[in-house]
This record gives sequence, structure tokens and C-alpha cells, in this order.
Amino acid sequence: MGRLDGKAALVTGAGRGIGREIALKLAAEGASVVVNDLDADPAAEVTEKIKAAGGRAVAVPGSVTGEGFADRFVGTAVEEFGGVDIIINNAGYTWDNVIQKMTDEQWYTIVDLHLKAPFDILRAAQPVISAAVKKEREQGVVVHRKVVNISSVAGLRGNAGQANYSSAKAGIVGLTKTLAHEWGRYNVNVNCVAFGFIETRLTAPLGGSITVEGRDIKVGVRPEAVEAMKMLIPLGRPGTPGEAAGAVVILTYPESDYISGQVVTAAGGYEY
Repeated sequence: MGRLDGKAALVTGAGRGIGREIALKLAAEGASVVVNDLDADPAAEVTEKIKAAGGRAVAVPGSVTGEGFADRFVGTAVEEFGGVDIIINNAGYTWDNVIQKMTDEQWYTIVDLHLKAPFDILRAAQPVISAAVKKEREQGVVVHRKVVNISSVAGLRGNAGQANYSSAKAGIVGLTKTLAHEWGRYNVNVNCVAFGFIETRLTAPLGGSITVEGRDIKVGVRPEAVEAMKMLIPLGRPGTPGEAAGAVVILTYPESDYISGQVVTAAGGYEY
């Protein structure tokens, strides 16, 4: 028996890194998982890994900012697993520049990815959740559902070169707190996890790049910046994807049924 038996979970950006670990942890606790990734192969790999361990999963590859994605994503959960119980808005990457050099494309791409896409998914899920709650009330049943949005310490304190990312991650905090007010009547707990320095391909040594929808985007952190950051983290090291995922998944457990509208910082004690 897992803590999440019978729950249907949606996780964006679940083919790699933190999202992958979130999907695997949810499945290990009994949740059926709708696995999204921009690329089909990573999404399929995570889906097959969950199935091989005896769990239930289905892949929905594609960009979270694509037209019609939110309805397709939520609709898959309803069709395959009967509803929506957990939503994790995790997908994202960075595309940095100082403000005078940042293009409109950079701005809108990152804001759409980190703020509008979660909004679209949550808006698409509302009718499904509302209808389910109506039936549950008729039966005298109370079911808690969970939303965990992903922010960053950059959204709480800002970060040079990340006007787009920091703004979007600050916005997701506002969206979280608003939905906590709006969806409390549905017994939905809406919370946010703000990550600090987590070891992923985006925080690897400077010089790498990722390819996103035909764009080669430089990612990485200068080695001297890594060492400086370690000195500011009381635990003395970056977090692992598994540790970051743990901070998210604990907010989906029944033990979190009276926690809502909160921002949990997973940053090793780093004070922003």
C-alpha cells in the first residue's frame, strides 16, 4: 500500500532531471502518472520504467506551450486513469541575458513556459476537478487533491541575467497563492516549491547547450560561481534531483492535507 494509491498524477518535464525523479517517486507511492516531456524518447523511457516496476503510466510528449496541449494532457489523465488528483508543473529551462540584450523571443518563450503553461494546465483541469468534487459531495466523500508548482530562489530574490525567468518564477508564486484561495472549496491543496542550486544539466559547468524546438540554448554555470554558491549554502553543496523531487512529493501526501498556499524553499538552508 502506497500513500498515493488510486491517485492520478500529471507531471510536466518528467523525462529528465528533477521531473523524472518526481514521476518515479509518485509511481513508487502508488500513483498512476501521466508523463510529459518535450521529447518523446525520455518520456517513453520513464513510462516504461514505471510499468516495469509494476506501476501505471502513460506518456504525453510535446511542448507544454503548444496549442491544445493542456486539454490533451488533462484529457489523457481522465481517459486513462479516470480523473485528476495531482498536478506538478515542473517543465522548464532557462534562456539568459541581461535586460538590454534580451529579445522579445527570449522574454515570451520563458514567461510562456514557466507561467502561462502552468496556468493553461490548471485552467483545463478545473472543470474536471469541479465535476469530481460535485459527485463526491453527493456521496458524502471528501477527497484532497494536490497541486505543486515549481518556482526558484530566482523568483524570490531575483538573479542577474534572468529577468525573464525570475519574473515568471515570481509569477508562479502569485498563481499558487491565488489558486489556494480559489480551490480551497474543492479541497485542493495548492503549494509551491522554490529550488535553490540543484545539480541538473542546466547547472552543469558553463559551455554546454540544450536543443529546444530547433534552438541551441547555452546553459551552465561558471565554476567560480558554483564555488561561491557552495559557500552560501549552509549544507555546503548543491542538491540532487532526488532531493529536489522529495520536497515536491511530500506535498502530495495525505500528511499535507492542511498545508496550502505555501512556498517551500528547497535550497539547503540558503537564505535569499
